[in-house]
Amino acid sequence: MPQTLLPTFGSASAGDAYLPSNGNGGYRAVHYDLDLDYRVATNQLRATATITAVASMRLDRFSLDFDGLSVDRVTVDGVRPRKVSQSARKLTITAATTIEAGQRFEVTVRYRGAPHPLRSIWGEVGWEELDDGVLVASQPTGAASWFPCNDHPSNKASFRLRVTCEDPYTVVANGNLVSRSSRSGRTSWTFVVVEPMATYLASVLIGRYRRTDVAAAPVAQRIFFPANLAHETSVDFGRLGEMISLFSGLFGPYPFDTYSVVVTDDELEIPLEAHGLAVFGRNHVDGLHGSDRLIAHELAHQWFGNSLTVGLWKDIWLHEGFACYAEWLWAEASGGRTADESAAWYRAKVDALPRDIIVGDPGPHDMFDDRVYKRGALALHALRRALGNDAFFGAVRAYTRERRHGSVSTGDFVEFFTVHTGSGEVHRIIDRWLFRTALPKL
Repeated sequence: MPQTLLPTFGSASAGDAYLPSNGNGGYRAVHYDLDLDYRVATNQLRATATITAVASMRLDRFSLDFDGLSVDRVTVDGVRPRKVSQSARKLTITAATTIEAGQRFEVTVRYRGAPHPLRSIWGEVGWEELDDGVLVASQPTGAASWFPCNDHPSNKASFRLRVTCEDPYTVVANGNLVSRSSRSGRTSWTFVVVEPMATYLASVLIGRYRRTDVAAAPVAQRIFFPANLAHETSVDFGRLGEMISLFSGLFGPYPFDTYSVVVTDDELEIPLEAHGLAVFGRNHVDGLHGSDRLIAHELAHQWFGNSLTVGLWKDIWLHEGFACYAEWLWAEASGGRTADESAAWYRAKVDALPRDIIVGDPGPHDMFDDRVYKRGALALHALRRALGNDAFFGAVRAYTRERRHGSVSTGDFVEFFTVHTGSGEVHRIIDRWLFRTALPKL
């Protein structure tokens, strides 16, 4: 009697306990091609997303993260699927024919609507209208607000983004601008990201910006800003090249071809990083270097968060601890507090806070708690003091080189530093600072 193969479904989750409804199983996305036609005045988007994926199991049905927009048409390898259903946060597709394990396939979704941020326990995330333009800030769950995707940091992919909008506006997005063309009062901007990028780091910014090219080498640096903030922006980002040089020496070569800074004409609660980008509000520039700490922090995320990206959100201290530590390193290099002084200062501040958090696994509600940032940085400083400067920064540079554009975890970090330095202290220090509620002495 012939064997009957049962239908197989990719799970509607990446299996991350912090975001149990995010991400999808059964496949990996390897490339996103996004064609976005946007009307700024009416906040109307018409778009086509083409996702190239590879099945990790036999699939009859799979899902994509997608929310808030209407689907007009779906095809899988050019063929209409047997069934398409849309529910909160998910687009579920039953293919016309079974997709075999290891098979490469292409999903095209044509959609439209008025994009808006998605609600989360961390506030609203995703596509957001500004007073006159757009800002996309998707960490950690907002990518589905503007394109269908496998929205989990463990699935990084290359991107092509083509954005069309009205002529007066400038579009900034991740990667390199490879073409720009205008027709009938509208301009199309096409960007290409060749490095694997997490979906939450994909970003589009639209506004009435001026552009200044700060430097062409070793990293192309560009700043986009409103005309009324030209002076303040010029002063506050005047040392950006020095920061890149410092961090490249300490952390290893800058991991991308370009670094762009966008200053919006709106006030923002906090600055934001994206792949190859950082975004600041007008309240973050004062012409007095008042935000140098924040500028250093967002720049450091290009190494820690954007090139090296956590595979599970519980390890977010690897992003924020390094970015916070970069603030202390820049302060010392620019004539401010030494790293030792910053560590002592912030340890005292953390000591005054409740000791009810495990920084190495803080839980979803506390993953952006300031203690994750500061105790993460303190753990790195304690490790540096135990290993010595040469061994510590040598291990950091080797780590960013060998894990470049990949996924990282706390366990991987501890093993790598232990093997690279030959020190048995790494596990003990990380355990004391990140997996105990008691606050160690420096």
